Amino acid sequence: MMRKFYLAALFLSFVTMVLHAQSKLQNNMFLKKLPNGLDVLVVEDNTVPLATLVMTFKAGAFTESQNSSGITALYLNMLAKGNKDYANQEDLDYHEGQLGIQLSNSTTAEEYSRTYFTLPAAELKEGLDFMNTEIRFAKMSPVEFQKEKEIICNEIKSKQSSPSFALSVAMLHHLWGNLYNRKTALGTEESIRAATNTDADSVKTKYFNPNNALLIVGGDVKHDATFALVEKIYGDWTPGGSDPSKKWPIPEFKPLNKSDYYTVESPLSKSPLIEVNWQGPDTRNDIPATYAADIFSYIINQASSKLSVALIQSGLATSFNISYLTLKYRGPITLYIRPNPLKVKECMVEVKKQIELMSQDDYISEEQIATAKRMIEIAKIRQEEITSDYTKTISFWWATASLDYFIGYRDNLQKVSHADIRQYVEKYISKKPYCAGLLLSPELSKQLNPEAFFTSN
Repeated sequence: MMRKFYLAALFLSFVTMVLHAQSKLQNNMFLKKLPNGLDVLVVEDNTVPLATLVMTFKAGAFTESQNSSGITALYLNMLAKGNKDYANQEDLDYHEGQLGIQLSNSTTAEEYSRTYFTLPAAELKEGLDFMNTEIRFAKMSPVEFQKEKEIICNEIKSKQSSPSFALSVAMLHHLWGNLYNRKTALGTEESIRAATNTDADSVKTKYFNPNNALLIVGGDVKHDATFALVEKIYGDWTPGGSDPSKKWPIPEFKPLNKSDYYTVESPLSKSPLIEVNWQGPDTRNDIPATYAADIFSYIINQASSKLSVALIQSGLATSFNISYLTLKYRGPITLYIRPNPLKVKECMVEVKKQIELMSQDDYISEEQIATAKRMIEIAKIRQEEITSDYTKTISFWWATASLDYFIGYRDNLQKVSHADIRQYVEKYISKKPYCAGLLLSPELSKQLNPEAFFTSN
């Protein structure tokens, strides 16, 4: 009897932990999973008679090899080039106008691909039909496919004309090694030109399936009626089998063994730029550190921070920014600095010094932490005011973390202590190797001789 009592108590404890681990949806949010695996989230907001539809897939740069780099974005763009109901992009655009669709766009990033638009709430059924046809029955015209490849290659060339783009590309190679392409969805001109319709079909087959997707409907809608419409329209969408992340595992990024410095020269560079990157935490292995990262970044970016005093108020730099990108697979911590062109060496010396000091107890204060928590929470609340934007924010967190992470964010942010932030800084910044890049013009490079000071020594 004692053994049965113990097992019953153990089971009750387990159930309690599971229930506490699942965050409660907000009162205006309703979640349902269709039998084919499609997650459907309805966000009710009757302030304006509009509805926003966002379809998001867990697909992007992180699911691509070097040879297939950029093909996910290429495929997503093809969804707007025609389908079984609309012959071409002009036909699609005309029908969008008839439905009153606005804010229509598609995005491919590191860990998600999504398409979205806003339309009058009275046209919800027609909008759901329109998105369903666009996603599931793309025409994939060979002629349009070649045109889209040229458009993307021209976009790549345009970005290459920016000197800061060269610095960012170099950083990807130095920070992530031979997996650099899994951190940029743009791809390369070589991979895009080599892409075939078969490659695009492979992306669709692997990742653009209902069991790898979230559909968000937000606005002046009723959840019960919306669920019924979605199930009627999307219910016959065939799932893609097992979880693609298990069938095609994402390779782990190799940690840096030592700090790595490099310079990039560009005649187009009007002023020097320093970029310092660390491999930060992710939502698979260290969720608490992701909250600490957000608080730390907010504090450091303020004019009253010790880094600002050391760089800006001293005249060593004109601006800087530190940020952390929350991802499921190793989010980067990025520090950008615009050094005084006459004091680049002195600025970098001070940056190194400040990085070492960041793990000290007095580098940030309790007051700064409290202010950061309050201001981040206010920013999150403001995001909820515009449903058309808020739905896209939710889709990002669903892909890179989870809905539970998103829903519990504000509560968990408040739990972060001074010790948690120090632990984050020690684990990922002050006592870890990093990559540092310096962008400057050839003329300034000759004057400064960066090899003499822009090193890890």
